[in-house]
Amino acid sequence: MTDILMPALSPTMEEGVLAKWHVKVGDVVKAGDVIAEIETDKATMEVEAVDEGEVTDILVAEGSEGVKVNTPIARLKDEGGAAAPAPKAAAAPAEVPGAAPVKAEAVAAPAAAAPKSPSAPAKADGERVFASPLARRIAAQKGVDLKSIKGTGPHGRIVKRDVEGVKGGAQTPAAQTAAAPAGEVRKVQSLAQMGIPDGSYDLIPLDGMRKAIARRLTDSFRDVPHFPLNIDCEIDGLLASRARVNAMLETSGVKVSVNDFVIKASAMALKAVPEANASYSPEGIAMHHHADVAMAVAIDGGLITPIIRAAETKSLSQIATESKDLAKRARDRKLKPEEFQGGTFSVSNLGMFGIQSFASIINEPQGAIMSVGAGAPRAVVKDGQLAVATVMTVTLTCDHRVVDGAIGAKFLQVFKAMIEDPVTMLA
Repeated sequence: MTDILMPALSPTMEEGVLAKWHVKVGDVVKAGDVIAEIETDKATMEVEAVDEGEVTDILVAEGSEGVKVNTPIARLKDEGGAAAPAPKAAAAPAEVPGAAPVKAEAVAAPAAAAPKSPSAPAKADGERVFASPLARRIAAQKGVDLKSIKGTGPHGRIVKRDVEGVKGGAQTPAAQTAAAPAGEVRKVQSLAQMGIPDGSYDLIPLDGMRKAIARRLTDSFRDVPHFPLNIDCEIDGLLASRARVNAMLETSGVKVSVNDFVIKASAMALKAVPEANASYSPEGIAMHHHADVAMAVAIDGGLITPIIRAAETKSLSQIATESKDLAKRARDRKLKPEEFQGGTFSVSNLGMFGIQSFASIINEPQGAIMSVGAGAPRAVVKDGQLAVATVMTVTLTCDHRVVDGAIGAKFLQVFKAMIEDPVTMLA
């Protein structure tokens, strides 16, 4: 007998959502077969079998949230062997609509394996309704029947935006009987203590991603001594170069964005000023060999930072192709951990929203993060004369333990020169 354990899909993962089973009791699996899909705070990932055998028990149902790492989630009978009997259950488990059946003996598995909330509901004909955990929670709060919603997420999955615009209706039985999680009660009490009365707001519980973002950024802002540096870049030359580059790439279907130029210039500047491409650790300063530039991507329920590895070695068309692919898979939650962990520098661009300037929080253990604002016509002085230029403000937030003011200023000088004259990126 072999237990299949909830895998740790990243170094910081403590629990996850068992989103979907690809096997059922009685199936024979081989090493490498995809057996399940796991949702972490950042992505949905496929889990492969590492052993061969027959599936004898499904210990954790589809849709189960808060499943702790290393909790048994299924059991295999070794090929040619017999499965050892599981301890007898004290009571039969309650059925969860739409979930895979759980055998009675599985109750003896660790408590963390039990679903903390109802799994995704099933349609009247038995077809499972696919919805993200956040969408299910919002629907339960608003009394919305998920069977009446058409999903716009990957493969028709119902996501947060699909539920938010729907008016509440008759609650499903699960929504009527489910008790509010303890975390919600504490949150309501904390708001009441601050003078916000009950009933004056709608409470959306925190999902794993939002909790992770809150925890990591609070730690970073509190513990990392940081400071911002601002600089204005004239980008009329960049915009003209971008138009020429895209005209050359028209037949290939690749389209280079301003952000692709920013990523390339950042990477080249990091190589020119290697002291800025560094991370602090108690053991010493890590000087990185390559500029692995992470780009902030907004996704349903939070954000994620997929990484362009060794960006200084890649052409603009390569960066454009890679960034587009990474952004799409980030929104679909299909990134692998190595695709969003371990960058050396980050770029966050809110220019498309018209934001002129802002400062970001450092993504540890990176030494700096650059915030990019919108390029817009502004009055400038050239040769003593008033003129108009397209100006973009960037803000570099530095970890003062590793990137001091002089290093940050030198990096921005090099970056500005490359952005204002993109030909210098090719030198």
